Amino acid sequence: MSSVDLDGLQERVGHRFADPDRLQVALTHRSWAHENGGTDNERLEFLGDAVLQLCSTQALMARFPEAREGELSRLRSRIVSTKALAVVGRALQLGPALRLGVGEDQTGGRRRDRVLACATEAMLGAIYEEAGLPACREAVLRWLGPRIDALEAQPGKGWKDPRSRLQELTQAGGGDTPSYRVQRADGPAHDLVFTVDVCLGDDVLGHGEGRSKRAACRAAAEDALSRLESA
Repeated sequence: MSSVDLDGLQERVGHRFADPDRLQVALTHRSWAHENGGTDNERLEFLGDAVLQLCSTQALMARFPEAREGELSRLRSRIVSTKALAVVGRALQLGPALRLGVGEDQTGGRRRDRVLACATEAMLGAIYEEAGLPACREAVLRWLGPRIDALEAQPGKGWKDPRSRLQELTQAGGGDTPSYRVQRADGPAHDLVFTVDVCLGDDVLGHGEGRSKRAACRAAAEDALSRLESA
Protein backbone atom coordinates (compact mmCIF):
# COMPACT_ATOMS: atom_id res chain seq x y z
CA MET A 1 0.00 0.00 0.00
CA SER A 2 1.52 3.34 -1.02
CA SER A 3 1.97 6.38 1.20
CA VAL A 4 -0.51 8.23 -1.02
CA ASP A 5 -3.11 5.57 -0.26
CA LEU A 6 -2.36 5.80 3.44
CA ASP A 7 -2.69 9.58 3.30
CA GLY A 8 -6.08 9.27 1.62
CA LEU A 9 -7.25 6.68 4.13
CA GLN A 10 -6.23 8.81 7.11
CA GLU A 11 -8.00 11.80 5.60
CA ARG A 12 -11.22 9.79 5.31
CA VAL A 13 -10.82 8.39 8.82
CA GLY A 14 -10.22 11.88 10.16
CA HIS A 15 -7.04 11.07 12.09
CA ARG A 16 -3.41 11.19 11.02
CA PHE A 17 -1.38 8.56 12.83
CA ALA A 18 1.93 9.62 14.33
CA ASP A 19 2.84 5.91 14.42
CA PRO A 20 2.25 4.32 10.97
CA ASP A 21 2.78 0.86 12.47
CA ARG A 22 -0.33 1.29 14.64
CA LEU A 23 -2.37 2.05 11.53
CA GLN A 24 -0.99 -1.04 9.81
CA VAL A 25 -1.91 -3.24 12.76
CA ALA A 26 -5.47 -1.88 12.66
CA LEU A 27 -5.64 -2.97 9.02
CA THR A 28 -4.19 -6.45 9.58
CA HIS A 29 -6.64 -9.35 9.59
CA ARG A 30 -5.69 -12.46 11.53
CA SER A 31 -5.47 -14.42 8.27
CA TRP A 32 -2.62 -12.18 7.08
CA ALA A 33 -0.80 -12.45 10.43
CA HIS A 34 -1.20 -16.24 10.35
CA GLU A 35 0.45 -16.44 6.95
CA ASN A 36 3.07 -13.72 7.37
CA GLY A 37 3.64 -13.30 11.09
CA GLY A 38 3.22 -10.14 13.09
CA THR A 39 0.29 -8.72 15.03
CA ASP A 40 -3.33 -8.83 13.89
CA ASN A 41 -6.02 -6.27 14.70
CA GLU A 42 -8.11 -8.35 17.11
CA ARG A 43 -6.87 -6.68 20.31
CA LEU A 44 -7.48 -3.25 18.78
CA GLU A 45 -10.93 -4.44 17.71
CA PHE A 46 -11.67 -5.51 21.29
CA LEU A 47 -10.58 -2.11 22.57
CA GLY A 48 -12.42 -0.25 19.81
CA ASP A 49 -15.66 -2.07 20.58
CA ALA A 50 -15.55 -0.83 24.19
CA VAL A 51 -14.69 2.72 23.11
CA LEU A 52 -17.47 2.65 20.52
CA GLN A 53 -20.04 1.61 23.12
CA LEU A 54 -19.07 4.56 25.32
CA CYS A 55 -18.85 7.18 22.57
CA SER A 56 -22.06 6.12 20.83
CA THR A 57 -23.90 6.06 24.17
CA GLN A 58 -22.77 9.58 24.98
CA ALA A 59 -23.77 10.78 21.51
CA LEU A 60 -27.23 9.23 21.81
CA MET A 61 -27.79 10.64 25.30
CA ALA A 62 -26.99 14.10 23.96
CA ARG A 63 -29.18 13.64 20.89
CA PHE A 64 -32.16 12.09 22.74
CA PRO A 65 -32.19 13.62 26.25
CA GLU A 66 -35.66 12.22 27.05
CA ALA A 67 -34.91 8.61 26.08
CA ARG A 68 -34.85 6.01 28.83
CA GLU A 69 -32.15 3.38 29.33
CA GLY A 70 -33.92 0.64 27.37
CA GLU A 71 -34.72 3.03 24.55
CA LEU A 72 -31.12 4.20 24.36
CA SER A 73 -29.94 0.59 24.30
CA ARG A 74 -32.19 -0.19 21.34
CA LEU A 75 -31.08 2.93 19.49
CA ARG A 76 -27.44 2.06 20.08
CA SER A 77 -27.93 -1.46 18.74
CA ARG A 78 -29.16 0.04 15.48
CA ILE A 79 -26.12 2.24 14.88
CA VAL A 80 -23.34 -0.12 16.04
CA SER A 81 -24.59 -3.38 14.53
CA THR A 82 -22.27 -5.38 12.30
CA LYS A 83 -24.16 -4.17 9.24
CA ALA A 84 -24.03 -0.52 10.34
CA LEU A 85 -20.31 -0.66 11.07
CA ALA A 86 -19.70 -2.37 7.74
CA VAL A 87 -21.40 0.60 6.06
CA VAL A 88 -18.94 2.87 7.88
CA GLY A 89 -16.04 0.65 6.79
CA ARG A 90 -17.13 0.91 3.17
CA ALA A 91 -17.50 4.69 3.41
CA LEU A 92 -13.96 4.89 4.79
CA GLN A 93 -12.82 2.51 2.02
CA LEU A 94 -11.16 0.18 4.49
CA GLY A 95 -11.65 -2.88 2.30
CA PRO A 96 -8.94 -2.14 -0.28
CA ALA A 97 -6.52 -1.18 2.51
CA LEU A 98 -6.87 -4.36 4.57
CA ARG A 99 -4.04 -6.86 4.82
CA LEU A 100 -5.73 -10.22 4.31
CA GLY A 101 -4.47 -13.75 3.91
CA VAL A 102 -4.65 -15.23 0.43
CA GLY A 103 -7.68 -17.40 1.15
CA GLU A 104 -9.61 -14.68 2.94
CA ASP A 105 -8.90 -12.27 0.11
CA GLN A 106 -9.90 -14.72 -2.61
CA THR A 107 -13.20 -15.52 -0.91
CA GLY A 108 -14.33 -11.89 -0.73
CA GLY A 109 -13.08 -10.87 2.69
CA ARG A 110 -12.66 -7.25 1.65
CA ARG A 111 -16.42 -7.02 1.06
CA ARG A 112 -17.57 -9.10 4.04
CA ASP A 113 -19.63 -7.21 6.63
CA ARG A 114 -17.96 -8.92 9.59
CA VAL A 115 -14.43 -8.15 8.36
CA LEU A 116 -15.23 -4.51 7.63
CA ALA A 117 -17.05 -4.02 10.95
CA CYS A 118 -14.11 -5.47 12.88
CA ALA A 119 -11.67 -3.27 10.98
CA THR A 120 -13.78 -0.20 11.81
CA GLU A 121 -13.65 -1.08 15.51
CA ALA A 122 -9.91 -1.75 15.26
CA MET A 123 -9.38 1.66 13.67
CA LEU A 124 -11.21 3.28 16.58
CA GLY A 125 -9.11 1.30 19.03
CA ALA A 126 -5.95 2.51 17.29
CA ILE A 127 -7.14 6.11 17.49
CA TYR A 128 -7.80 5.67 21.21
CA GLU A 129 -4.33 4.27 21.85
CA GLU A 130 -2.71 7.19 20.07
CA ALA A 131 -4.95 10.17 20.82
CA GLY A 132 -7.34 9.19 23.62
CA LEU A 133 -11.06 9.53 24.12
CA PRO A 134 -11.65 13.06 22.74
CA ALA A 135 -10.32 12.02 19.33
CA CYS A 136 -12.51 8.92 19.42
CA ARG A 137 -15.61 10.99 20.21
CA GLU A 138 -14.87 13.14 17.18
CA ALA A 139 -14.39 10.08 14.99
CA VAL A 140 -17.62 8.43 16.15
CA LEU A 141 -19.62 11.59 15.53
CA ARG A 142 -18.03 11.95 12.10
CA TRP A 143 -18.68 8.31 11.16
CA LEU A 144 -22.07 7.80 12.78
CA GLY A 145 -23.47 11.33 13.03
CA PRO A 146 -25.71 11.11 9.95
CA ARG A 147 -27.06 7.75 11.12
CA ILE A 148 -27.79 9.17 14.58
CA ASP A 149 -29.52 12.18 13.04
CA ALA A 150 -31.65 9.87 10.91
CA LEU A 151 -33.00 7.95 13.89
CA GLU A 152 -36.63 8.78 14.45
CA ALA A 153 -37.33 10.10 17.93
CA GLN A 154 -40.81 8.62 18.25
CA PRO A 155 -41.04 5.83 20.85
CA GLY A 156 -43.57 3.94 18.75
CA LYS A 157 -41.20 3.54 15.82
CA GLY A 158 -37.65 4.69 16.34
CA TRP A 159 -37.14 3.35 19.86
CA LYS A 160 -39.17 0.16 19.79
CA ASP A 161 -37.32 -3.13 19.54
CA PRO A 162 -37.17 -4.11 15.84
CA ARG A 163 -38.54 -7.57 16.65
CA SER A 164 -41.67 -5.98 18.10
CA ARG A 165 -42.01 -3.65 15.13
CA LEU A 166 -41.64 -6.55 12.71
CA GLN A 167 -44.24 -8.64 14.55
CA GLU A 168 -46.70 -5.74 14.51
CA LEU A 169 -46.12 -5.25 10.79
CA THR A 170 -46.59 -8.90 9.84
CA GLN A 171 -49.63 -9.36 12.07
CA ALA A 172 -51.33 -6.15 10.95
CA GLY A 173 -53.21 -8.02 8.24
CA GLY A 174 -53.84 -11.14 10.30
CA GLY A 175 -50.53 -12.75 9.36
CA ASP A 176 -48.34 -15.15 11.30
CA THR A 177 -45.72 -14.37 13.92
CA PRO A 178 -42.14 -14.28 12.56
CA SER A 179 -39.80 -17.05 13.66
CA TYR A 180 -36.02 -16.86 14.11
CA ARG A 181 -33.67 -19.63 13.02
CA VAL A 182 -30.00 -19.82 13.92
CA GLN A 183 -28.16 -20.87 10.76
CA ARG A 184 -24.64 -21.11 12.16
CA ALA A 185 -22.23 -19.94 14.84
CA ASP A 186 -18.71 -19.06 13.66
CA GLY A 187 -15.51 -18.32 15.51
CA PRO A 188 -13.83 -19.41 18.74
CA ALA A 189 -15.98 -20.32 21.73
CA HIS A 190 -15.21 -17.05 23.52
CA ASP A 191 -16.10 -14.88 20.51
CA LEU A 192 -18.87 -16.62 18.57
CA VAL A 193 -20.71 -14.80 15.80
CA PHE A 194 -24.25 -16.04 15.24
CA THR A 195 -26.06 -15.88 11.90
CA VAL A 196 -29.87 -15.85 12.09
CA ASP A 197 -32.68 -15.85 9.53
CA VAL A 198 -36.08 -14.39 10.37
CA CYS A 199 -38.87 -16.21 8.56
CA LEU A 200 -42.57 -15.95 7.97
CA GLY A 201 -43.67 -19.47 7.26
CA ASP A 202 -41.24 -20.74 4.63
CA ASP A 203 -40.26 -17.26 3.44
CA VAL A 204 -37.00 -15.73 4.66
CA LEU A 205 -37.61 -12.07 5.46
CA GLY A 206 -34.12 -11.06 6.56
CA HIS A 207 -30.70 -12.07 7.81
CA GLY A 208 -28.61 -10.88 10.74
CA GLU A 209 -25.30 -11.41 12.53
CA GLY A 210 -24.38 -10.72 16.13
CA ARG A 211 -22.15 -11.73 18.99
CA SER A 212 -25.17 -13.20 20.77
CA LYS A 213 -28.32 -14.91 19.50
CA ARG A 214 -30.34 -11.96 20.75
CA ALA A 215 -28.23 -9.44 18.86
CA ALA A 216 -28.37 -11.57 15.69
CA CYS A 217 -32.17 -11.85 15.93
CA ARG A 218 -32.42 -8.09 16.36
CA ALA A 219 -30.20 -7.53 13.32
CA ALA A 220 -32.30 -9.97 11.29
CA ALA A 221 -35.47 -8.11 12.25
CA GLU A 222 -33.85 -4.81 11.25
CA ASP A 223 -32.92 -6.29 7.88
CA ALA A 224 -36.46 -7.60 7.37
CA LEU A 225 -37.99 -4.24 8.27
CA SER A 226 -35.67 -2.47 5.84
CA ARG A 227 -36.68 -4.84 3.06
CA LEU A 228 -40.40 -4.69 3.80
CA GLU A 229 -40.55 -0.94 4.26
CA SER A 230 -38.67 -0.29 1.01
CA ALA A 231 -40.71 -2.78 -1.05
